[in-house]
Amino acid sequence: MIDALTIDEVVRRTGLTSRALRFYEARGLLAPLRTASGRRLFGPGELARIHQIVTLKQAGLTLVQIKRLLDRQAIDLTALLQDRLTALAALAREVDVTRVSLRSALSRIEQGEQLDVATLCSLIKEGEAVMANESAAWKALSDKYMSEEAKADFAAVQPKAPPGFDRETYSAQWQELGARIKAALPLDPASDAALAFVREWFTLLAPFTAVATPAMWEGSAKIYANMDQWQGQSAADPGFDHQVWQFIQSATSSARAASKDIGPAPAWMKG
Repeated sequence: MIDALTIDEVVRRTGLTSRALRFYEARGLLAPLRTASGRRLFGPGELARIHQIVTLKQAGLTLVQIKRLLDRQAIDLTALLQDRLTALAALAREVDVTRVSLRSALSRIEQGEQLDVATLCSLIKEGEAVMANESAAWKALSDKYMSEEAKADFAAVQPKAPPGFDRETYSAQWQELGARIKAALPLDPASDAALAFVREWFTLLAPFTAVATPAMWEGSAKIYANMDQWQGQSAADPGFDHQVWQFIQSATSSARAASKDIGPAPAWMKG
């Protein structure tokens, strides 16, 4: 057979084990041809199917789901993908918690502290508690101020962080910018200095801007517009206070009214 590959050749090309290939065949995902002696031969179609199986497995789909997709059986693809995004969002939160905990431990080691296992475990648990409290606080605010559409949109885009994105570093950048704006107040919202702050704000906001829907923008703005009602009583910390938020809103409005460039903002905001 022209272009047919033996199982050993497929193993070399795909990196899969022969055991995995036989398992996929047993589950009905693959159907290689057989020679008279029973030797498996994989054609271009089967090789392409193997690559599809690997890709879908990396996305977290089960073999049952993959088989249904490849066999073009009826399946609610929207619900399937939403479930995967929800699972990935939960995984991303777990990674964030672990990163914060380990960095805290590493910082203490770099300062010369000797950490035993009990202390290390305590730091990890402490980090988990802090992250859990903050996550719960943001959820409570979302439930109170956001529409169901906005919450669904947020759940869908949470895992889509840019490559190399570090949530802890990003949070520190907001705190630094918020502190500089706070120190500069009072400031004329129509001034060049105010415009510079607006451009910094939207530049830092770019990861959100890249994925935000109008519902997400509206919901987020509603949360921050009511900061005077919850800040100081909630574990949620955006890195700036209500006064800074109000100033940025005024400065942005002034810049837009004067048709000035406010940075990487949504197209509808620049129009």
